[in-house]
Amino acid sequence: MRPFFLIGIIVIGAALSACATTNNPDSLAQNDPYEPTNRAIFKLNQSLDENVAVPVARFYNHAVPEPLRDGIHNALYNMDLPVTFANDVLQGEAVRAAQTVGRVTINSTLGVGGLFDMASRMGIPDHTEDFGQTLGVHGVGEGPYLVLPLLGPAPPRDLGGKVVDIFFDPFTYARFDGFRTLGYVRAGVGVLDLRARNIDTIEQIERSSVDYYATQRSLYRQYRNSEIRNGAPDTSDLPDL
Repeated sequence: MRPFFLIGIIVIGAALSACATTNNPDSLAQNDPYEPTNRAIFKLNQSLDENVAVPVARFYNHAVPEPLRDGIHNALYNMDLPVTFANDVLQGEAVRAAQTVGRVTINSTLGVGGLFDMASRMGIPDHTEDFGQTLGVHGVGEGPYLVLPLLGPAPPRDLGGKVVDIFFDPFTYARFDGFRTLGYVRAGVGVLDLRARNIDTIEQIERSSVDYYATQRSLYRQYRNSEIRNGAPDTSDLPDL
């Protein structure tokens, strides 16, 4: 189901992006040739967020005790570790791949299916990887900036990475009673968990932004570039010695 959903979003996004481009030098300098369409989709996403996602996330934070919310977050994170491991390997990161194996093994057993982050308590650092990052590590450019319905910022490199990651996920191939329900619940709770954990941060960014769209575009790129570098400082603008 998820591959077809993402492919559908890609087709819709491509069609929408073809409808309106701009010759604005500032937009082109930001590699955002579809800015008029992107802003329209951004406005739609923001409306859905304010009227649906935020109220549900606030209720979730209020109704569900924090230890249980943390356990749910840990379990979701643990389910994503096979994808992280595959991308660790593709990036040639042997140490990080070993850390990922250690985390999924310890948290799946001692952590009761990932509900408890025992690996961090044992000193094994956590990290995430995806195929968009892997492409970036190997020099693939982001492509034109895109904002898609429901997905938000999704330049071609990262959007294609999301599709590939589906095939790295063992749950894509799992077949058991209720496997479809598990997939829907995992996807829905994953979105809820992400939004609920970032309510205050996002509200603060929005309040302090003169142009929230431009701010989100900049922050998204900074975040993704930092992930590609695994948090290392950006030295691309430093002069050669």
